[in-house]
Amino acid sequence: MSTQPKTGRRRTRAQAPAVEIRQMRLDDLPAVFELGQRLFTAAKLPTLYRCWDDDELLQLFNASEDTCFVAVAGDRLVGFALGSIMEKPHSAWRYGWLEWLGVAPAYKRMGVATRLLNKLTDVFIQRDARIMLVDTDEENIEALAFFRRHGFGREKRHVYLSLNLDGHPRNPERRNGQRAA
Repeated sequence: MSTQPKTGRRRTRAQAPAVEIRQMRLDDLPAVFELGQRLFTAAKLPTLYRCWDDDELLQLFNASEDTCFVAVAGDRLVGFALGSIMEKPHSAWRYGWLEWLGVAPAYKRMGVATRLLNKLTDVFIQRDARIMLVDTDEENIEALAFFRRHGFGREKRHVYLSLNLDGHPRNPERRNGQRAA
């Protein structure tokens, strides 16, 4: 037990441990997935929770390795930014899409997310993207504030609907509490 009195102050950026931003590697996948599992929970962010899985992560990494970055403090992965470039046929426009951004709670408010965002933005600019896109749940106030601070705007509401098929009339096995084998 520490004998130092608690001051209630947060650690400042000057006190933050050194964090390296680098391109994601194959051996980072398990740590990125685990951090995402901790951040995108069903209770806090149900829409993101439904989309975050190991297959999504692997496909994104395989398709867009050059737009996937991690933040590392010592030997610990503490954040990630996963993006992709979207090109539309017959269009001069190229879009950079920040698909996933996450920072370990102990490293929040230390500039890690900003550094990850800046790194990805630089790559999008180098790859001739004209617009950068990001989406998040409208109740994710922390993420919305972060993106607004970094110049994102022109918000559009996107309606997300779901239908629970367990009780659906055309699903008698589930409706009766049975599961098909």
